[in-house]
Amino acid sequence: MPLPDYQSFMTPLLACLANGQTVKLRDIDADVYRKLGLSADQLKLRIPSGKQTYAYHRLGWAKTYLVQAGLIEQPKRAFCKITQKGLAAIESGEPINNQYLSKFDAFLDFKTRSKDANEATQVNTTSIVSNNSDKTPEELIEAAIDTLNINLSDEILKAILAASPVFFENLVVDLMLAMGYGGSRKDAGQATQYTQDGGIDGVIKEDKLGLEMIYLQAKRYTNKTVGRPDIQAFAGALDMHRAKKGVFITTSSFSKDALEYVGMIEKRIVLVGGAQLTELMLTHNLGVSTKHVFEVKTLDSDYFMED
Repeated sequence: MPLPDYQSFMTPLLACLANGQTVKLRDIDADVYRKLGLSADQLKLRIPSGKQTYAYHRLGWAKTYLVQAGLIEQPKRAFCKITQKGLAAIESGEPINNQYLSKFDAFLDFKTRSKDANEATQVNTTSIVSNNSDKTPEELIEAAIDTLNINLSDEILKAILAASPVFFENLVVDLMLAMGYGGSRKDAGQATQYTQDGGIDGVIKEDKLGLEMIYLQAKRYTNKTVGRPDIQAFAGALDMHRAKKGVFITTSSFSKDALEYVGMIEKRIVLVGGAQLTELMLTHNLGVSTKHVFEVKTLDSDYFMED
């Protein structure tokens, strides 16, 4: 089941604070999860950065919005306590969400400041505190980045298909080098002479000393799926070079038979399709450049510590 949105965490969070104690969020997070009935699998899900789970991430933002509305107060860093407004919210029996929080001037002021910030920076996205949004601000940012990267991946594939076959063979070698294989372009990798490759499009050292070589095959296809015969031919080319390891990279995808075949043979052949190819290029900054850098800041607790 999908994880509940951050607004769903508000009511159980207030319920866990209803005894009036001042506690750390980490001390009651498990109680909130139990009230929501989250499964073990749901609790394992992590945000794209991997720094924390989705559950704790959304719980944290639920607390933030409740603080902005005045239903929770923070007597000191990392601690929280329910207010009279929060107790009244529980007693009302109404669902606690952004719509409910909009009854409070402090929350409306928070929404206005967020909206003004978006307009000032010309951010054309849904307001981060929209009543209809089921994502936290950071999740909205990540979703926007994912959308941009999907579009960029399509552009990368189009650029590869528009280039020459020799360019693609060199790109494959450059990618392996960017991933840390072999060291420098001069010493570690090479693209073989076109039309005389014997089924091999590139060779790269697995390590800087060249104790073992990795052989590469690159196929620029659009609609054609790479099938088992292509992989068998590549495996045969590896035999000619007495090689045990190979990487087959294509701009399209692989058939089920091709994927099954590489699991049956002794040689280690890694298959990289178009989607993974562009993902690796983005990860290792090959063929792309940084357009904008947005910094998400957090409070520096050390700065505010007094001797």
